[in-house]
Amino acid sequence: DVPYLALTPAMAVEQALKRADLTVADLDLVEINEAFASVTLVSADRLGIDLDKVNINGGAIALGHPLAASGARILISLIESLRERGGGIGVAAICSGGGQGDAVIVRVEAP
Repeated sequence: DVPYLALTPAMAVEQALKRADLTVADLDLVEINEAFASVTLVSADRLGIDLDKVNINGGAIALGHPLAASGARILISLIESLRERGGGIGVAAICSGGGQGDAVIVRVEAP
């Protein structure tokens, strides 16, 4: 069964956090790519993430959804946002075709 599209980023984040021995409380910022606003809202709700930590500079609807480059865009946005805040831990998550979700956790060290 293919899971509901809007849940796949959250499911990927849950797996990544488990593998890294982290929790949602450890995250300073979150980037969730969305072709539809519901993806970000549903995934953030499932994870229990404070929306003030999610897509702080806007998501794909505001910034763009570049074909074959969305993952790079959200990862760079996350890294730069963490750097501007003096470092921290963040996760970038994305849904893709066929019910797949992907997530990557990054730590940016304080300067």
